[in-house]
Amino acid sequence: MTPSDFEQQVLLAVWRLGEGAYGAAVRDELEARTARKFAQGAVYVTLVRLEKKDLLRSHMSDPTPVRGGKAKRFFRITPEGMAGVRDARGMMDRLWDGLPDTVEG
Repeated sequence: MTPSDFEQQVLLAVWRLGEGAYGAAVRDELEARTARKFAQGAVYVTLVRLEKKDLLRSHMSDPTPVRGGKAKRFFRITPEGMAGVRDARGMMDRLWDGLPDTVEG
């Protein structure tokens, strides 16, 4: 199964962040790399959807030590998730292959 464009972006952000991949960090990474704004809710819904597809796994951290601190859900990419983004990249490379650098018009 090939992930959608946004799912690919989220998977790549999680992969890049490694052990530090939680919702807000993923959104920040996406915004830094794409120069676009993303709603936190859209990112979180996508993280959960990718976990249901077995492209990500998650675990809860201990609560932060500050008063009233909350636990964070950390995500990591699975081998299936890595295969999905690699397949998508290969498909795009094949589509780009042989195209001219400019459009005649």
